[in-house]
Order: sequence, then C-alpha cells, then structure tokens
Amino acid sequence: MTISTKLQQFFQSIKEVPAQIINYISSGAARIFAPKDDDYPATGVQPFEGDIPDEKEN
Repeated sequence: MTISTKLQQFFQSIKEVPAQIINYISSGAARIFAPKDDDYPATGVQPFEGDIPDEKEN
C-alpha cells in the first residue's frame, strides 16, 4: 500500500466514526421512545387474597 492510499483510508475512517456514533446513539433513542411492543395481558388491579397474620411473633 502506498502512503496516499493509507492516508485516504485514514481520512475515510475519520469521516465514518462520527456517523457511526450518531447512528449508535440515535438507534438507542429510537428504541427507548418507540411504541411499546410487549405482549403482556391487560389484567388490571388484582385483589389481595392472602391471609394477614394476627400478631407478629417475637
């Protein structure tokens, strides 16, 4: 490889790094602010059906 080819590759990588960083951050932000895609059932509030102890044991 000649020096000019190495310099061209170096300058090309300098151009690509900011674009890759911006793409990485924007894809994360897009995932955070995207509509929810979880398929949980809409159950609502569930009543408590447990037994409450009479007194605490010392």
